[in-house]
Amino acid sequence: MKLVDDVVRSLRVSKIFRENTDRISSLNFSANGETLITSSDDDSIVIYDCLNGTPKRTLNSKKYGVDLIRYTHAQNTALHCSTKVDDTIRYLSLHDNKYIRYFPGHTKKVVTLCMSPIDDAFISGSMDKTIRLWDLRSQNCQGLMHLSGRPVAAFDPEGLIFAAGVNSESVKLYDLRSFDKGPFTTFKLPQDKECDWTGLKFSPDGKMILISTNGNVIRLIDAFQGTPLQAFMGFTNHKGIPLEASFTPDARYVFSGSTDGKVHCWSTESGVKMAILQSDHPGPIQCIQFNPKYMMMASACQNMAFWQPAVDD
Repeated sequence: MKLVDDVVRSLRVSKIFRENTDRISSLNFSANGETLITSSDDDSIVIYDCLNGTPKRTLNSKKYGVDLIRYTHAQNTALHCSTKVDDTIRYLSLHDNKYIRYFPGHTKKVVTLCMSPIDDAFISGSMDKTIRLWDLRSQNCQGLMHLSGRPVAAFDPEGLIFAAGVNSESVKLYDLRSFDKGPFTTFKLPQDKECDWTGLKFSPDGKMILISTNGNVIRLIDAFQGTPLQAFMGFTNHKGIPLEASFTPDARYVFSGSTDGKVHCWSTESGVKMAILQSDHPGPIQCIQFNPKYMMMASACQNMAFWQPAVDD
């Protein structure tokens, strides 16, 4: 089935899971699309089976808490940041719920964590106004960048460059092999004074950068020139909370949650709103992602919802 306008408009909640007792703070599909991992403010990690639409396992991280959980490339391992004790990043073996390695260094809350799409490198950004570059094989930080404000960061799909959004007004692109020389290009955008940038993602084809906020706007810019392409609006965010926005795998659509239980979808090309979908989320939909391989989407408040198209092929 191809993702076209009618299919997007036909997306419906096919399953709801109530595994958590508090907000789901992050989610991440495995590269093969077969499983989904989530972190929650109730200090638990839940793994879902996407093919059968069932919860697979729950692990607890009571001592350190858990946020920004990400699959790594190794089988059955994940990376996450802490919400208690300190701001260390932790590398976890899901198989036996034991830590493989700790990555100390940040002195304030980690707000962005991104795994390289190609190898064991990852980047983290913190309220301590730094971005750190790491390798899963060493607890020592491989690179450190001091910035003038809260960062958001992401790798491009090829894993050769990464983008850092700073102070809700500039996007800096770094070459991974020579990041110590500083950014090779900087895009200056009109500063978002009403809100902060809270997320940054490259489109799966690497041509666009999506910037999500804790306000009422999501920005789409050209990844090569930095030109503003779209500003997606018209969704409710009364609470000033970070709402995740995500691309579909073909980069043709962007989805976002809201604080009133609706999911909004726009065309990246035209900027037109394609659909407003009704979810059964009682709380703000802070997490939303499309499966990289299968025709399904996941959205989360305290509950987890799986979405599938209601049209036949």
